[in-house]
Amino acid sequence: MKNKNIIIKVGLASCGIAAGGLEVYEKIENFLQKNGIDAELKKTGCIGMCYVEVLVEIEDEFGKTMYGNVDDANIDEILQSHLVSKSPKKDKIVFSDNFGGSETEILGLQTRIVLENCGDIDPESIEEYQEKDGYQAIEKVIKEMSPEEVIQEMKDSGLRGRGGAGFPTGLKWQFAHNAESDKKFLVCNADEGDPGAFMDRSVLEGDPHRMLEGMIIAAYAIGADEGYIYCRAEYPLALKRLRIAIKDAEGKGFLGNNIFDSDFNFKINIYEGAGAFVCGEETALLSSIEGKRGMPNLRPPYPASSGLWGYPTNINNVETLANVPWIIRKGAEEFAKFGTEKSKGTKVFALTGKIKRGGLVEIPMGMSLREVIFKVGGGILDDKKFKAVQLGGPSGGCIPDSLLDTPVDYDSVTATGAIMGSGGMVVMDETTCMVDMARFFLNFTQDESCGKCTFCRIGTKRMLEILQRITEGKGKETDIKLLEELSVKIKAASLCGLGQTAPNPVLTTIKYFRNEYEDHINNKHCTAGSCKALITYKIKDNCIGCEMCKRVCPVDAISGEKKGIHTIDQEKCTKCGACYDTCKFDAIEII
Repeated sequence: MKNKNIIIKVGLASCGIAAGGLEVYEKIENFLQKNGIDAELKKTGCIGMCYVEVLVEIEDEFGKTMYGNVDDANIDEILQSHLVSKSPKKDKIVFSDNFGGSETEILGLQTRIVLENCGDIDPESIEEYQEKDGYQAIEKVIKEMSPEEVIQEMKDSGLRGRGGAGFPTGLKWQFAHNAESDKKFLVCNADEGDPGAFMDRSVLEGDPHRMLEGMIIAAYAIGADEGYIYCRAEYPLALKRLRIAIKDAEGKGFLGNNIFDSDFNFKINIYEGAGAFVCGEETALLSSIEGKRGMPNLRPPYPASSGLWGYPTNINNVETLANVPWIIRKGAEEFAKFGTEKSKGTKVFALTGKIKRGGLVEIPMGMSLREVIFKVGGGILDDKKFKAVQLGGPSGGCIPDSLLDTPVDYDSVTATGAIMGSGGMVVMDETTCMVDMARFFLNFTQDESCGKCTFCRIGTKRMLEILQRITEGKGKETDIKLLEELSVKIKAASLCGLGQTAPNPVLTTIKYFRNEYEDHINNKHCTAGSCKALITYKIKDNCIGCEMCKRVCPVDAISGEKKGIHTIDQEKCTKCGACYDTCKFDAIEII
């Protein structure tokens, strides 16, 4: 709620706090008090530009001016210049109404539906959410629409589940609505566990009411009177803000009994998950809420007919539900204007890996991977050569350079062998070994397998052993064929999505980077110079003897006189790469 002429916002999601946001916030408080400046200081979530955290926005007579890379050493100078001297520090501005900014393009290329309030409002203030039309959608639904009309609106919008499989949301709601029972549940899946994924966490930290409102609407549509948010305990800030949001929503009468003076009642519980990746699978998640071990069950019956404690249950993830209030307020037709014929709306991605602008982005469906990585993401870190992008997390696949013009939509991405997944996008450069990358992701899924299916439990173990020995230079000529055979059988025979998709990284890397597998096996050579067992660091004749490599070597493997050519003792060398990364004269090579 705007009370003063000057408003200062500090990004305090997990990324902002990790970058030192709390210290910056405290310094701003002290500066305002010391200089007698009457300004309102607020906390917000993440606007998505994690790579320039800490972010501080000042709203005053200059409009909105956002500063990036702020720390406790430069914040006083920024405030002195902007607030006292009335001369904004233009070299630190990342985005503004009147002064441009270094990161204007990244926001300009995005279409923000789910993230429209993130980084703007105080996530712990229900009043600020209401100022952004919050809870108007649920009021409209209850006062003007029948459950059937709400479901039809979802169908017309074309919204598909953002958790991975992309099942049509309206159809899913229809199944739960049609189920006959005096008790139904609505569950929000916030068990985000993919390496490199933080979309759901950021929404919950930055705009928790948005997801809550989506849950209430979904519950009204299917006829549920009780809901659960299954959120991993590793997200303490998201959980804290969710609890505040639920309490405030109950206080305002948006949750609880007789919502908006209707006969609709809805109660939300929070269940903290222990961080098991398999609990992202619907039936495993439900088992976990019931107090059982988080293991999947054979379907049918589907949760829509028999879910929590045998009652009809609908499950959507955070991003799916966060789209719902916008669709109700703006209309299905408006939502369907974004995206492609079969993939409507936008998609939130967590851009990570070897990318210049790592963070959270929301793009319209249909934008090409090339645009996402090189325009929105700013290209490859240190201007190295792009090699591949892993889409869909450990269950997804690696998409090579030749397919960079693939549109980002469910069907096009699936056609490459990857999957959309929940939205993790890990970018890799020329120094990434694709065999080792497949080993990394398979190691993750093998660790996270619940062990219920033999094919998943034992099959992924055998695959991991093969990949391990290939990266160690012990691969056999028959290994590639064996990996492919195991992959097909594991995908076909596993009970749940974890096992059915676990071989995807292996299959896609064999499909697009088969030469790297063959090089490891036949030539005992790692093309990317990454696998330690297959590389040797050697100092070249152009060494000037600056001794920098000698100083950083953790095992004293480098010797030589100052201004003389140095050498590396291969017996001592642990191949950590510290010397290679430190040398400024390109005098160390990997062979």
